[in-house]
This record gives sequence, structure tokens and C-alpha cells, in this order.
Amino acid sequence: MTPVRPVDAASILLLDRSGERMRVLVGRRSSRHVFMPDVYVFPGGRRDAADRLVPVSNPLNPLACERLALRSGTRCSDSRLRALGVAALRELYEEAGISVGAPLDAAAQNVLPFRPDLSNLRFLARAITPAGMVRRFDTRFFTLFADEAGIDPAGATASHELEDVRWVDIFDRGGIEMPDITVLILEELQKSLQEDKSLPFGRAAPLYHTRRGRFLRDLL
Repeated sequence: MTPVRPVDAASILLLDRSGERMRVLVGRRSSRHVFMPDVYVFPGGRRDAADRLVPVSNPLNPLACERLALRSGTRCSDSRLRALGVAALRELYEEAGISVGAPLDAAAQNVLPFRPDLSNLRFLARAITPAGMVRRFDTRFFTLFADEAGIDPAGATASHELEDVRWVDIFDRGGIEMPDITVLILEELQKSLQEDKSLPFGRAAPLYHTRRGRFLRDLL
């Protein structure tokens, strides 16, 4: 059997810090999904080829780019890194109805009705699906503070891809079922916020992957 190669993907942890407790946006994946159905995850999905072509209103922070590029191979390019940021914001729009960026005129031809603003995306972590799975992803997890992006937390809506969209306390998810990797990324967020609530752009990011059957955590 030909090994399944991981494909680029991006996910976003949208954070609401307007109250006493930090909250993150999650939703339940549809039962129709082949990959991880009926569990709660952050908005996200695979990078589309068209994501490289989407014009942005502001680029990724240079420090975030530097971290994203680490151990990304010789084929890594600025357009690929930008496309990962675009993918994260596109999925947030498609799955939760939230747009981050400058709105476009209705007559403008574009994949999205806005020009994504990547400037406030922090690179939090990366995880590669282990070999042997039906589908494999090389996922980059970004964080975004809702207030920095001018997002009203009440504007999040469910979709056919992500149902029961809700805000959960990052330290108390209320018993909802999450995949192991989602829980690990949430724990990384908790530790990062405890170290520095501003989540600096250039901080080291963990890489979760497997080698010879061993589950590893490296730092980028």
C-alpha cells in the first residue's frame, strides 16, 4: 500500500478575552466527515491551491513567518506560508461565518468576500497526523485575539461543516468530546498564556509528530 502523504492544513484558535475567563471558539464536526466526525475542534481544514492566489490586506508578521518556515522543507516559499494563513481565515469564515480583513465590493472577483488580514495571526503549534490514518494532515495552528481583529464574539454561526459552534473556557471545556490532538493544542495554549498573556509572535512553537512509532514533541 502506498503511504499516505500529509497535506498542508491550517486551524485557528479564535480567542475571546473580553470577560474574566479566556474563551476559545470550537464546533462539532459533522457526522458526514470521514476524518474525526462528531467531535469538537477548532475551525480549520486543508490548504486549497487557490489560497496562494488570494490577495491579502496585511501579511503575516515576519516573526510568525520565521517560525512557520522551520522544518517545512526546501519547497517552502513565502506564498505557501501566506496560503496557510489564508487557509486558516478562510476556514474560519466558511465554518463559523467570521470574516477577518477588509470587505470587498460585491462586484469584486475573489475567493472570499474580504481581503484576509494575516497580521494578527500567531503561530501556536504544528501537528502531523501519524502514518496509517485514512487521511493525514500537516496542520499549523494559529491563534487570533477577537478584539485585535475587531470581531464580535456573538457573530459566530454554525455551518454544515461545523455544527454547534460555541465559546468554551480554555481551562474548562465542560466535558465536550475533543480529539487527543485538539486537547494537546489547547494545553499548549494554556501554557503559553500563563507564560505571556500577549502570546508573542516569535515564541517557540511545538511540533507534534511520530518517528518509528514514537510520538514526539519538538520545538520550532
